[in-house]
Amino acid sequence: MSLTEVLGFVTGAASVWLAARDNVWNWPIGIANSLFFLFLFFTAGLYANSGLQIFYIVIGFYGWYAWLRGGEAKTQLDISRTPRRALPYLVTAGLIGTIILTSALDRLAGSTAPLWDGLTTALSLVAQYMLARKWLENWWVWISADVIYIVLYANTGLLLTSFLYGIFLMMCVVGYRHWKKTWTATSQSVLEAGPAVGP
Repeated sequence: MSLTEVLGFVTGAASVWLAARDNVWNWPIGIANSLFFLFLFFTAGLYANSGLQIFYIVIGFYGWYAWLRGGEAKTQLDISRTPRRALPYLVTAGLIGTIILTSALDRLAGSTAPLWDGLTTALSLVAQYMLARKWLENWWVWISADVIYIVLYANTGLLLTSFLYGIFLMMCVVGYRHWKKTWTATSQSVLEAGPAVGP
């Protein structure tokens, strides 16, 4: 167990917990977490998951801005359901991402689990984008990825990280329930308010 893995554990747990609580501070802490994991995964031979951290850093800044100014008239972004028109694009992106990453990793010397590394990377890319848009269903994608991550990291010898993803899995369930409750309450308030009355 290295210091980098411990720091990744602490910042990762804090980031996911803050996201589950709909707290914008999950983004800067998540950026720090990505820096730790970038180094950790690279040294473990999980190159796709290492490269994924670069995407997390970039989208971390995007998500930070979107949550603060992505709503109407540059106000705070509210939780919403994933638009139906976005679903085919998300599924297609996940499938194509898995195929491309697995194929590339299979040819890369030192890659320890190309299929699972590629699949979890593709799922995480989709989930992180959905999180940045504050789409409720992002939690289901994270849950799917985390189940695989737990086994993948345990088999790679990253036991603390595997344990961390077990915690992430539980936090994702909490996050989904909290977000759904918030979304339901907000939707109900809008319905009760009714349409705006003009002058």
